[in-house]
Amino acid sequence: MLKNYIKTAFRSLLKNRTYSFLNIFGLAIGIACAAFIFLWVEDELNYDSVNVKMDRIYIAKENQQYVDHIFTHSSTPGLFGPAVKAEVPGVANTCRTSEEQVFLFGQGSKGVYASGIYAEPSLFSMFTMPFVEGNAATALSQVHSLVITQAAAKKFFGNEANVLGKTIRVDNKQDYVIGGVIKDFPANTSVGFEWVMPFQVFFDQSPWLKSWGNNSLHTYIELKPGVSEETVNKQLYSFIDKKLPGNISHVFLFGMKDWRLRNVFMNGKQTGEGRIQNVRLFSIIAWIILFIACINFMNLATARSEKRAREVGVRKVLGAGKKMLIGQFIGEALFMALLSAVIAAIIVALLLPQFNLLVQKQLVIGLDKPVHLLGLLSIALICGLVTGSYPSLYLSSFNPVSVLKGIKLKDSGAAFIRKGLVVTQFTVSIVLIICTIVVYQQIQHIKSRNFGFDRNNLIVMDAQGEIVKSFTQIKQDLLSTGYVDDAAMTNHSTLYDGNNTAGYTWEGKETKADVLISRRYISTEYLHTLGMKIAEGHNLTNLDTANNSDVMITRSLEKMMGKGSAIGKIIRHEGNGTANRVVGVVEDYVYGNMYGKSDPVVFLGLPLERANYLYIRYKPGSDVEKVVASIQTIMKKDNPAFPFDYRFVDDEFNRLFSGETLISKLSRVFASLAIIISCLGLFGLAAYTAERRTKEIGIRKVLGASVSGLATLLSKDFLQLVFLSCVLAFPLAYWVMNKWLVQFRYRTEIHLSVFVIAGLTAVFIALVTISFQSIKAAVANPVKSLRSE
Repeated sequence: MLKNYIKTAFRSLLKNRTYSFLNIFGLAIGIACAAFIFLWVEDELNYDSVNVKMDRIYIAKENQQYVDHIFTHSSTPGLFGPAVKAEVPGVANTCRTSEEQVFLFGQGSKGVYASGIYAEPSLFSMFTMPFVEGNAATALSQVHSLVITQAAAKKFFGNEANVLGKTIRVDNKQDYVIGGVIKDFPANTSVGFEWVMPFQVFFDQSPWLKSWGNNSLHTYIELKPGVSEETVNKQLYSFIDKKLPGNISHVFLFGMKDWRLRNVFMNGKQTGEGRIQNVRLFSIIAWIILFIACINFMNLATARSEKRAREVGVRKVLGAGKKMLIGQFIGEALFMALLSAVIAAIIVALLLPQFNLLVQKQLVIGLDKPVHLLGLLSIALICGLVTGSYPSLYLSSFNPVSVLKGIKLKDSGAAFIRKGLVVTQFTVSIVLIICTIVVYQQIQHIKSRNFGFDRNNLIVMDAQGEIVKSFTQIKQDLLSTGYVDDAAMTNHSTLYDGNNTAGYTWEGKETKADVLISRRYISTEYLHTLGMKIAEGHNLTNLDTANNSDVMITRSLEKMMGKGSAIGKIIRHEGNGTANRVVGVVEDYVYGNMYGKSDPVVFLGLPLERANYLYIRYKPGSDVEKVVASIQTIMKKDNPAFPFDYRFVDDEFNRLFSGETLISKLSRVFASLAIIISCLGLFGLAAYTAERRTKEIGIRKVLGASVSGLATLLSKDFLQLVFLSCVLAFPLAYWVMNKWLVQFRYRTEIHLSVFVIAGLTAVFIALVTISFQSIKAAVANPVKSLRSE
């Protein structure tokens, strides 16, 4: 019996090649699309899972109470880690690390840049970092020892087999000994680097780390087995306040399991939001696209029912029961679903490199993994059962007497269901089109916002080597090229949201509550180079830091200082007792959170030892390649010991929207695939309708109907379904996107034009899909259509 069913399935496939192709290929596209999404979702859900102690590792976060909000950050005092380990019973271990640093490794221009951190040796026992050379116990035992990854070892030493104990010069200043080599990190891990240096070196070079009032480090905490997070949080709440009375910080633990997916805080509380929203969104889209693909199968199977009616009638006369027929048709559906799954696997294997480029990951299809193979088979099984359920019930219900007598089958119920499924398909497709447009508009809306500085034609470099000392000469050489408009130095990136402080006060301050104010040390050229505008007063002029007490402030801080101009007012910092005179007011600019407001900033004169970045603005219309080449020539002359390295500020700016950009790209891809799948089904139904009405069309042509009139007649019913889909899709899409936009403080409006564009796009695509079959049927020779009459 099984052999007979398989033969029947093959014969049906071969006899109806077009419909078989539409079914199998449409379902294959749906399964492949779902497979891509599920691979991405798996990677996100398994973030940091390489760490054995994942459930017991936390990062210490601080809540700081200010006038209008609670600010949450991951920086802690330099003395916090050892004190917590010694005084809090439930803590098994702690590890302090610096922020990421970039150094030159090697000699002069032959060296290479690599990023890494300063960290305590406990890093290797808390996190899972297997050593391939050396061991965790002794890797950082020397003051100037260095642990590197396998990739860094190849980067520094080429293909040398054993680099343990070798020496390498760092930043052309100090030789370091390789104390260990660890395996390269998987791409889906939060703690990753190319090198680690002993934390004590950084601690000794940074006197501010010895103060409980300075937050500059990341502190990781490992709890003992069985100790609850809540218990330790109670002990940490006032921990810093006991060391520094009057402090406004409250520390709490933030678990590794949430670092990637649920890292959004609002007013000091975890909201449960973050990248997990994208995971949920795309998981839903995967199932929706699978459902759309399944709809095609059901539609085409029921539409072709008349072709198999006699087969059903003969089988019933020969004794086949309803259950047996249901089993046969579901079996055929499962066979086609498995075939689609095989084709989908081939599609995924071929297109996965391009998908990895799109999502910036290193995903693998991994069919050798039981979970992946089982997942693919499960999807095929679900699709087979879903697609075969209704057609099998419908086909098995035929009356054998009626079908063998040639009595025309009543198709009203099946036709209604087919139309409903077509409406469902196009409703989803139109919703995805609208979502794609709105996401794109939101990204463009924020990028076109007035940020208070000009990110275009702007290059930034790390202030390596002699750049700081030779800045005056470098600036003159740059201006002499004719390409450069200005150059400036600062201690922090313009887009950076850190280096802020509380404790500022001024005469007439209305509240004793602290205000979070960012501090930026700048050279006199900074505002002009960055395109910032002075609203009142003048620029900083005397940068002799021994005598200079002048500062500039942003407009938002001026408003906090009371009515009228802030020029000439004194602003004091209670922490270090300094008093500064305001000489200029700068128009607000946005930094850190590009969707947020313009937070207050104080600009101070730049001491040489604080300079970390060189900004270079080149003239509009300049040949970028020539600009870069001229800058490189100057750097080789004025800073020869360090290789030339640079970044464009607009590229750094665009990276701030990586999450939204990913949603935009994937939504475009998925919307396109949903439309393609829907059109495959529509194409098949149009072909079936044209075939079913062949004689009617022949008679109409004999009676004088035109080709355009017949094409309109055949297309009208389907276009009505698309219009109905628009009516259903528009409010649903508005609700979905309005809910998505709420999370952004600075957001676009959902305009009527979005719905018009989406509706016209859907109608146009449907019309193109239908018209081929409609025109083909309309131009057919009526003699051939009616020759049997």
